[in-house]
Amino acid sequence: MSPDAMVEDITYLLEVWVAGWAGCRGYKTRTEGRFPAALRADTTGEWEYFAHDPSDAEFASLAEKTAEAPARILTILTNDVPRYMTLAQQHGLNVTSASQTMMFVDMETQDSEDPYLSDDDLQLTRSTSDGVHHAVVHAGEDVAASGRVCVVGHTAVFDKIVTEPRYQRRGLGSFIMKALAAQAFEHDVENGLLLASLDGQKLYSHLGWETVCHVLMLSSSNEGSDLSVG
Repeated sequence: MSPDAMVEDITYLLEVWVAGWAGCRGYKTRTEGRFPAALRADTTGEWEYFAHDPSDAEFASLAEKTAEAPARILTILTNDVPRYMTLAQQHGLNVTSASQTMMFVDMETQDSEDPYLSDDDLQLTRSTSDGVHHAVVHAGEDVAASGRVCVVGHTAVFDKIVTEPRYQRRGLGSFIMKALAAQAFEHDVENGLLLASLDGQKLYSHLGWETVCHVLMLSSSNEGSDLSVG
């Protein structure tokens, strides 16, 4: 499937992203109707449901499942945010996050070479566990930045790209992304996929990533939960 065709098929991208994200975090997955779900065992201990542009009836069913427990989350991928905000209100769900986006990149545009750390005080450590590639930059004993990537088919799914506050504005976010891309190229990858926070969107856009759609997170409680890569 070409990059253009993939971007048009957000339902497929969502399935790939959930598989890669759950793989990165060791989450159990299943389906709820035709939609993917993941058990967030390390955080809420509850299910999170995902859907791209569900019908009103599908939304009602997912909302009912979500409302069974305050810690459950319903995440909607859409470019019609007002519609699903209205549906959420009708079904008693609160919006816990509306600022994230799904982003996509053609991996042919990304550098496949290992990046170089110009600061001698920093050191890159890479590892692979259960099919997940990890990259960590240490400053002495401190973790300065980190991230991970899991390859699903021909798609590299990036997750938890984090630069610690005291080490921000030193280009470490870009460095981690490039280090993970180099690891992903050990596989036959064609595309990259991630969910991004507002801050992350600036970084990834600079690296050539494009926004596919908005991400709306809903819950029966008022507590938010950030599933983005940062």
